[in-house]
Amino acid sequence: MNADFVVKIVREALFNTLIITSPILGASLLIGLVISIFQTTTSIQEQTLTFVPKFIGIFMAIIIFVPFIIQILTNFTNNLFLILPDMVK
Repeated sequence: MNADFVVKIVREALFNTLIITSPILGASLLIGLVISIFQTTTSIQEQTLTFVPKFIGIFMAIIIFVPFIIQILTNFTNNLFLILPDMVK
């Protein structure tokens, strides 16, 4: 197992992490933007107003994207098991 092999595995793991987390972070970003626009237009500066909608939105995003996340993680794990004999050499 050489350095290029390890770099390839780490790069794939980081890319999969980015792909998995982007829908959840995107939902949080979108909800935060909508709430901040609402707070600016209505002059309501309550800090706790952002917590509940973000919590619900992130929870819904996780529920919606669970099949996608499981598919990505399953493919990555299968690829690791397929290259396992190359790791031993």
